[in-house]
This record gives sequence, C-alpha cells and structure tokens, in this order.
Amino acid sequence: MEEVTSSVETIEVEAEKILESARSRANEILLKAKEEAKNISSSELPMDEVKTECENIIGKAREEANKKIEASLLESSEVRARADEKVGEIVKRIVNIVTGAKAR
Repeated sequence: MEEVTSSVETIEVEAEKILESARSRANEILLKAKEEAKNISSSELPMDEVKTECENIIGKAREEANKKIEASLLESSEVRARADEKVGEIVKRIVNIVTGAKAR
C-alpha cells in the first residue's frame, strides 16, 4: 500500500512540476513581451503605431502563454488519470489477495 501512495505522490509531484514549468514559461513570455513593448515605445515611431504594436505583441504573448498553460493542465490531468487507473488496479489486487480470489 505504501508503494501505491508513493507512486501517486510521485505522479502528483510530476504534475505540479509540469504546471510550475508552464507558469514560469508563461511569465517569461509576458516579461519578454513587455520588454519588447518598452523598446518599441522608446523608439521614434508614431505613438499610435507603437501602442498598436505593443498591444499585438502582448496579445500574442498572452495567447502563447495561455496555450502552454492549457497544454500543461491537460498533461497534468492525464498524469493524474493514469495514477487513478493504477491505484484502482492495485486496490483490486489487494482485495483479491485479502479475499483469496484468483487474479484474472
């Protein structure tokens, strides 16, 4: 049973690492977009063009960050689902052992 708990905890830790990595990458993307927007705004372009370009860059960065977060959430949920399946299988085995039923 300790093995099951350890396995599930390992999977949960892995899922958290995936999510943290996605969040970190999303923050990096947004930071880079803000830096690019700052560089563009400090150039000698007309302000309307600068604002539009800034909004486009930030919008694209947010889209990319959101896609990465969504992909990481999906991957995390798949990892958790696999863990749930494994736990179910292990529980069945334990029940069979305890009750003396034959494994199928």
